[in-house]
Amino acid sequence: MPDINILEVLRTSFTLILLLFCSILTLTFALERWWYFRCVNIDGRAFMAALKQLLESDKFPDALKFCKETPGPLASLMRVAVESRSKSKSEVLALLNAQQIDERARLERYLGIIGTMGNTAPFIGLFGTVVGIIRAFHDLALSGSGGPSVVAAGIAEALVATAGGLAVAIPSVVLYNYFMKKVKDLSSDMEASGIRVLVYLGLG
Repeated sequence: MPDINILEVLRTSFTLILLLFCSILTLTFALERWWYFRCVNIDGRAFMAALKQLLESDKFPDALKFCKETPGPLASLMRVAVESRSKSKSEVLALLNAQQIDERARLERYLGIIGTMGNTAPFIGLFGTVVGIIRAFHDLALSGSGGPSVVAAGIAEALVATAGGLAVAIPSVVLYNYFMKKVKDLSSDMEASGIRVLVYLGLG
């Protein structure tokens, strides 16, 4: 059986070109999310401890400035709480809940694309394999003879599509789960800190 020319297979296979595009898309958005989470990554406990000291000392302007200068969803949430300190507890809670929804939406941006690539890439690869096998048996029918050796190379090339689909899907699923764990952890921190800040503001 002749060796498989990957470049030739890629050139003639629409599904492999599609999988290559999916892999580039996944890598692009994964790098964007990695950079975003890296930029908003702060020590939540240290941040809340510093904010607590400022609020309990009634240094509200300093606390507000501290929140504005600190990146990330937790600081944005605390900024809303400090700005709304003159409102009732129910109003502050409502504003905090609304801000948490906004911040979670920012955290989950583009993750749906990565998750979709992980779910659909295996099916794209399987589709390419089925099309390749159909083409291989069509070539066998046209040749009229030659046995399995006629279709062996074609089937081997067709299976490359399945391997390509898995090669895209597995990293996509791993990346999606990794980033969703980040989102879950940050969301939990925001929820717990939202309760704490009410106490710091005397609204607990």
